[in-house]
Amino acid sequence: MQAAADAVGFVLAGGESSRMGSDKALVELDGELLIARAIATLRSAGLPVAIAGARSNLSAFAPVIEDGGKGPLDGICAALRSSTARCAVFLSIDTPFIPGSLVKALLERLRISDAAVAAFSVHGFVETFPFVADRAVLSGLEAELDAGNTGCRSALRTAAARLKRPCAVLPVEELVQTGHVQDPAGLPPAFWFRNLNTPEDLARAKALLGGHRVS
Repeated sequence: MQAAADAVGFVLAGGESSRMGSDKALVELDGELLIARAIATLRSAGLPVAIAGARSNLSAFAPVIEDGGKGPLDGICAALRSSTARCAVFLSIDTPFIPGSLVKALLERLRISDAAVAAFSVHGFVETFPFVADRAVLSGLEAELDAGNTGCRSALRTAAARLKRPCAVLPVEELVQTGHVQDPAGLPPAFWFRNLNTPEDLARAKALLGGHRVS
């Protein structure tokens, strides 16, 4: 995926979805497919969007970047190889509550710092997705993938260290308190990073949205 902008967005949609029982990208939440929600989140941050590692035919939604089927890190590497943009935001298909304003804050941190990677923490716990990475981490990530080290968070730390550049962590609580991020649906930050892995997760998500309608 070529881009004139300095940043692009990728939806990681390559999981097997075995616990959900069907492709999570095509699961519906609040009248919208998860793939459409993820794309809309990234586009609301002003990003051109592509899909990495799709398991269904999702080309009607956005350009699809094929990977080798070796997990999320494989999809991340394929996505970075496809783009000439300076940095890329990665959003997992199963985190449908991430506000677009959060993605904008993440991009801004990477742009104004020397960090190679930026991610969020909630109550002190560092979340894997979403994250933004400088394209310079690609060679380090490929080395980790080739070595069989497929854990995304550890691979990103190692790739940043190879560049002698830090990984920035943004506490979500501080961003909320200073008014830099907000959720149009009114959901509290603790819910933004919830994953939808099972039909039970989906049912809870539907109930959660139903209880936080914005009138």
